[in-house]
Amino acid sequence: MASSAPDRPARLTKRLRAPGTVEVPAAHLGLRWRALGADDVPAVLDLHARCAAVDRPVASLSPATAAAAFDPRHEMVTDSLGGFSADGELQALAVVYLPPGDTDILRAFLTATIAPSWRGRGIGRALLDWQDGRARQLLAADGRDLPARIAAYVDEHLADRRQLYVAAGFSPKRVFQEMRRPVRAPVPDVELPAGVRLVDWTPELDDAVRLAHNEAFADHWGSQPLAPESWAVVLRELEPRWSKVALGAAPDETVVGYAMTCRHESAWESLGFSEGYTELIGVRRTHRGRGIARALLVDVIDALAADGIDSAGLDVDTVNPSGAHGFYERLGYTRAGARILYTIEI
Repeated sequence: MASSAPDRPARLTKRLRAPGTVEVPAAHLGLRWRALGADDVPAVLDLHARCAAVDRPVASLSPATAAAAFDPRHEMVTDSLGGFSADGELQALAVVYLPPGDTDILRAFLTATIAPSWRGRGIGRALLDWQDGRARQLLAADGRDLPARIAAYVDEHLADRRQLYVAAGFSPKRVFQEMRRPVRAPVPDVELPAGVRLVDWTPELDDAVRLAHNEAFADHWGSQPLAPESWAVVLRELEPRWSKVALGAAPDETVVGYAMTCRHESAWESLGFSEGYTELIGVRRTHRGRGIARALLVDVIDALAADGIDSAGLDVDTVNPSGAHGFYERLGYTRAGARILYTIEI
């Protein structure tokens, strides 16, 4: 006798309640809407620059990030919508993207930007409704029956944007704090454990570092394995001289730790100083508690100092299970802002 129970993918579809169609924001809002592509990257950067002058975001959009977001060669599932005024200028945009490689939870991330002169007209809520509908459609199309999450990062100081997400049914889930320290401030003396040595990152080490990262972050909230495609996007502005890898004992010399630091030079003018930003740092669980992370960061700071860089930056989950927040404070990093992750859990 055949079971009458729905198959597993159908259960996710039921939870998602994905709409059959998703309408773009209405014409009375004053903008013409279409999908964005690689040719729109200059307009996207211009819109973000206009918004940044008002919003003072914790993190700015770099040309490399914008180019990656609209590169048709990337495997990331993405949809976008741009709103253009009568003069052809981009005044609003929304993006929905699903990172490849998720194994335990399916995630859809939302980003949106509206020109300051076009705010207060209902465009933000209309875009969020479009994003929510498209996110549900894209998640349903995956076909797997897993937990799902629709998520957006919001700068802590942007109260109106936070209220928008709450009104749409999102809840604050996590706080990620931006931290930085002056490169010229004293650093502690460090001693590597026996059998461990530090080297600069090289392309030959890249995939081994990626796999080490996936293992190191397996016990971190919200983390999913980074596929090669996502890894390349996260580290699109990697600076090899500032990126350090800890290798274990010979003869295998397995990657046991890493600190991947990027050169987001397009942000330096708005920051008012130069900075090396450590996008990813981690140590395999089998090697934690031996001073490897401290040695990696001190080596990064020394490399930044050698290149005349002013600041070392990174971000951290404020409830990181490894106590990373306090660890960074003890190395001289201080709070420089925060982003809140708002989610709908499905």
